[in-house]
Amino acid sequence: MSAGGLSSGRLGRLHDVMADHVARGTVPGVVSLVSRRGEVHVDAIGTKAAGGRDPIRRDTIFRISSMTKPIAAAAAMILVEECRLRLDEPVDRLLPELADRKVLKRLDGPLDDTVPARRPITLRDLLTLRMGFGYIMEAASPYPVLQAANEQHLLLGPPRPQVLPAPDEWIRRFATLPLMHQPGEKWLYDVGLDVMGVLIARAARQPFETFLRARLFEPLGMKDTGFSVPATEIDRLATCYSSSPASGALEVYDEAKGGHWSRPPAFPAAASGLVSTVDDYLAFGQMLLNKGRHGRERILSRPSVETMTTDQLTIAQKTASGLVGGYFDSHGWGFGLSMVTRRRDVAGSVGQFGWDGGLGTSWRSDPQEDMVGIVMTQRAWSSPRPPEVCLDFWTGAYQAIDD
Repeated sequence: MSAGGLSSGRLGRLHDVMADHVARGTVPGVVSLVSRRGEVHVDAIGTKAAGGRDPIRRDTIFRISSMTKPIAAAAAMILVEECRLRLDEPVDRLLPELADRKVLKRLDGPLDDTVPARRPITLRDLLTLRMGFGYIMEAASPYPVLQAANEQHLLLGPPRPQVLPAPDEWIRRFATLPLMHQPGEKWLYDVGLDVMGVLIARAARQPFETFLRARLFEPLGMKDTGFSVPATEIDRLATCYSSSPASGALEVYDEAKGGHWSRPPAFPAAASGLVSTVDDYLAFGQMLLNKGRHGRERILSRPSVETMTTDQLTIAQKTASGLVGGYFDSHGWGFGLSMVTRRRDVAGSVGQFGWDGGLGTSWRSDPQEDMVGIVMTQRAWSSPRPPEVCLDFWTGAYQAIDD
C-alpha cells in the first residue's frame, strides 16, 4: 500500500481495464488520474486520433464540455464574495434584457401563449439550473420553443463554439424567447450557466475568459485551460469523435487543426466551452477539496465552497426534474456541479462532488476519501448516461483504495 492508501496492484487492474477499452476501440485514447492524500497516479494509453501513431500523453488537451460548469460557478462565487454579485438579487440589474420574463402556458404551446413570470431570475437560479429554461432530455420531437432556440443558434446538441454569436447578441436573442417554466420551479440542464457567463462578464467589467484567467487559471497554474488552443499547442489537442447513430462506429466530430477549438470563439460558453488537461483540472478539483485553498493562496472561502457543494434542490424540484431516470434519488445539485446524497455503489461516497463532460470527460472530488479522480477521453457520449469506459474508471479508481 502506498502513502496515499492506494494499492499498486489494484491500480494495475485499473490500467488493464482502461487498456482493454483502447484495444477494443471503445476510445482511441484515455488519460486517467487518481490522486489520494496528495499522491498522484496518471496513466496515458492509446493515441490522440483513431488509427494514428501520435500517442496520448499526460499533457494532451481535451474538450471538457460540461466540466466547464463548476469552473464558471467558482468564478461567480468569487464575485459574490466581492459583493459584485448577490445570490438572490435579480439578474435584471446587469442583464436588463431578461427583465419582465414571460413563461409558456404549455411547454408544447406556441411562443406567444404565455403568462408573466411570477418573479425575476436570480443568480442562484442560474447556478442551480432553475432559471426555467434548458434541455428537455426526454423530448421525442422538438418543441416550438426548442426549435426557435436552435434557429437562433443558442443551444442544444453537443458544443460547437464557432456557431454562437457574441455575448451581447446571444443574450439579446435569448431574451426574445419565453421561459419554459417559472423561475425556481424545475431543474433544467445547461442554459442557465451560459446566461451566467454573460452576467459574470458584465459584473467583472471584462470578458469572461479574461476574468477566468486572472482569478482562477493563473493562480491555479492552469496554463492549458481556455476556450481555444493556441496554434503553437494545437498538436496536443486530441481529435474528438462521436458515435454513428446507425453503426456505433467512431465518426470525427471535431478535428484539432482548423476545428472549433483552434481559434477563440465569439461566445465563451460557461456551460460547455473549455479545453483542459488532467493536471490543470486536478489543480481546480484539489482546490475545491481543500475548501478553496491552493498552496498558500486562497481562491475561495471555505463557506463559499461548502455552499457550492451542498445540495440546493428541494424534494419538489427533484420530483419535477431529472437528467436520467432516478438520478436525483441518490444525487443533488449545488452550484454548477452534482454531489452524492446516498451511497449506491463502490464509487459513490456520500458528499463526493463533481461533474462530467459529454465529449468524453469526468471529474470527482471526494472529501471522505481525500481523493480526486479525473478521466479524459476524446469520444462523445451518446446519451446522458456515462459510457462503460467512464463507469469502469470510477469503479477501478475506488477499488484501488487499500486502507
